Amino acid sequence: MKRSISGIQPSGILHLGNYFGAMKQFIDNQDSYEGFYFIADYHSLTSLTDPKTLRENSYNIVLDYLALGLDPEKSTIFLQSDVPEHTELTWLLSNITPVGLLERGHSYKDKTAKGFSANTGLLTYPVLMAADILMYDADIVPVGKDQKQHLEMTRDIAMKFNQQYEVELFKLPEPQILESLAVVPGTDGQKMSKSYGNTINMFASKKELKKQVMSIVTDSTPLEESKNPDNNITKLYELFATKEQVEEMKAKFVAGNYGYGHAKTELLNAILDYFKDARERREELVNNMEYVEEVLAKGALKARTLAKEKITKAKLAVGLAGNAYK
Repeated sequence: MKRSISGIQPSGILHLGNYFGAMKQFIDNQDSYEGFYFIADYHSLTSLTDPKTLRENSYNIVLDYLALGLDPEKSTIFLQSDVPEHTELTWLLSNITPVGLLERGHSYKDKTAKGFSANTGLLTYPVLMAADILMYDADIVPVGKDQKQHLEMTRDIAMKFNQQYEVELFKLPEPQILESLAVVPGTDGQKMSKSYGNTINMFASKKELKKQVMSIVTDSTPLEESKNPDNNITKLYELFATKEQVEEMKAKFVAGNYGYGHAKTELLNAILDYFKDARERREELVNNMEYVEEVLAKGALKARTLAKEKITKAKLAVGLAGNAYK
């Protein structure tokens, strides 16, 4: 069975963009791939500085994974920081990675342009990501469209290492992107992102979820007039409704006497219906944190067993002479 790997930063609450852009693929792939899915808590240190928030967010993602249907009997779920070999491999890879490659990163340029601190972690983020992926000989990496460049960097780094040290140590992974769902629009029409504050969170309370949906930006066209049917509401509604239901909503927009508020209510109900079972499962898991801890412990053990094998081979390849791994 081929191997799939991906991680999500615990830099905030998960939202529809995370689910449709990546997490849904994790779950759909369970019977086709051996999955390794981790909480990228090392990565989140580039922007998240509050320790309590980091810990809470990390466990919330694990709860979300399990509630949405990621099965620990089929997929390995673990915290990135429980496998310190990730950072060790990052250092080995950093020494063959050109700075220019990292400076050309779309994510780095975008975040610094928006005022993020240009710290070393933000610049070298793609090297740690490469270590995450290459450590486990991943065949595919389910990613959002915006992460495709980072995966291309991973392939470049792997090829450079293999060529420089004349080894076939690292497999070149392929991206798995569902083009139609790769970019989920946020409440302001931009790509949904915690960084932009435009998210809709599937596990928010009903009151908070309603507030988020009702905040979707629309124009000021009067109720009775015809409206553009291809607006932010219908784009989100397409994720949950049938083709016929979407066409019906669009027809009502064109006909007039159908307000944005009406459409937002339909979208809210569709979201609640889609995630009904997952929301109930999550409440049950919150009351059984011992099980959640057990899942993480087993996942870390399996991941670290593989990671130790890979880092040993990488150390030997670069010429490190320690006896502990010979």
